[in-house]
Amino acid sequence: MSKKSKRYLAVKEKIAPDRAYALTEAIKLLKETSTVKFDASVEIHANLGIDPKKGEQIVRSTVSLPHGTGKTKRIATFVTSEKEKEAKASGADVVGGLELINQIKASGKCDFDIAVAEPAIMKDLAVIAKILGTKGLMPNPKTGTVTPDIKKAVAELKKGKIAFKNDDSANVHVLVGKVSFSDDQLKENIEAFINTLKRLKPETVKGTYIRSLTLSSSMGPGIKIQS
Repeated sequence: MSKKSKRYLAVKEKIAPDRAYALTEAIKLLKETSTVKFDASVEIHANLGIDPKKGEQIVRSTVSLPHGTGKTKRIATFVTSEKEKEAKASGADVVGGLELINQIKASGKCDFDIAVAEPAIMKDLAVIAKILGTKGLMPNPKTGTVTPDIKKAVAELKKGKIAFKNDDSANVHVLVGKVSFSDDQLKENIEAFINTLKRLKPETVKGTYIRSLTLSSSMGPGIKIQS
């Protein structure tokens, strides 16, 4: 078990462990307890009352954060030659087709954070599906990353559209901004995620759907918030 620093223990004392704070209060507390020397990331962690082993209860979707995440992500587009011009004009950081696929197959390396593909090239991605899948980069129609409208997909991702999915422990972890964001910006981003999460409640889930919501900054303590 790792030993917590004196700084961490000192700021943690400001947080009541059994209390769920109103979002506005939680954001102010989050900023007070973030004492690192860099612009810390802000994450929200949701524990759901789902059975992750049941396919119909998997919670997976996208949400467009009004103010983005504060993190610049490299976007790769896998397209046919006819779509390359459109993909480059969209602002994608990496554009390619079979040549890019073969390059990744040979090196096993992916120099990007998100992958978008047009439907016509999906069959060709099969040879690197394992590489992309292991890194969580495989394009998927459910997250809008498999689409004929490459320009729109890249624009939405650049503006702050993110994908999320519950893990094997029925938790969802989402980056919702930076500590340097204004209180209102963080509040609007967090509310956008929570509202989306609520709409995704599987029909077969009985009892409490959102068991807990916790806000945290990089290397900072968790703060429970009201759902």
